[in-house]
Amino acid sequence: MCELQRRGHSVVALVRPPVERPSLPAAVEIVTGDLADAPALARLLRRCDAYVHVASLGFGHAGVITQAVDEASVPRSVFFSSTSIYTKLPAASKAPRLAAEKRVQGLRSAWTILRPTMIYGAAGDRNMERLIRFMARSPVVPLPGAGRGLVQPVHVDDLGRAAVDALLCGKTHHRTYELSGGEASPLRDVVQHIHGLLGRRHLVLALPIPPMVLAARAWSALRLPPRVTPEQILRLAEDKAYSFEAARADWGYAPRSWRVGLTAEVATLRGSGHIH
Repeated sequence: MCELQRRGHSVVALVRPPVERPSLPAAVEIVTGDLADAPALARLLRRCDAYVHVASLGFGHAGVITQAVDEASVPRSVFFSSTSIYTKLPAASKAPRLAAEKRVQGLRSAWTILRPTMIYGAAGDRNMERLIRFMARSPVVPLPGAGRGLVQPVHVDDLGRAAVDALLCGKTHHRTYELSGGEASPLRDVVQHIHGLLGRRHLVLALPIPPMVLAARAWSALRLPPRVTPEQILRLAEDKAYSFEAARADWGYAPRSWRVGLTAEVATLRGSGHIH
């Protein structure tokens, strides 16, 4: 939103109540509503030149949203999906996300689909901040599959700029893009980097996947925090590295490396007193 405003565009944000005004720029117009209400959404979109969808696409209301975009004749739209559609696991989220993308691709107007990798950098993110907080309080760090699986986390600020760049770039019409971070590395390297940033000693346990899946299944049944599912463990064993060359070629996408992003995130968490 800030990036759109910086480039001279007015922004209307559709949010679910209760509205968290402090988290949004002051100049943003806030409209409370429900993505399941197609007529109300279409009325709102008739005021707009473009629509950017940052809520969940796979388990959201893709059918209602695309219907509203068509009814309002919005000429341009950008939708966030996920690289998790490439998982080889029988994940429950895969089919709904693919079905949602298919609906977007059926729009009468110009659409773009952006598929980010693991997102971090926003306050309270469930990926890197969650890992940092865990390592800040635990002397033991279990690594599924010895942390050999590749990860390529992408910073939320890089995605914000990418969404605006894709929206304003004529080359992106009717195209999909993978938006990964600037560097792919084994998870163990990420853990080692955080270890150095925290300046703490950790016992890293390289554990095989099967017993960790069994442990996660038992832990999930107890419904105790932190909530870790068997699917999350199995996903950590998959390589999640994706090329962003198409986005670089079309609008100059140049994301930061996770080393730069995590160094800043640890400093922010330490400065705010969330970790010590």
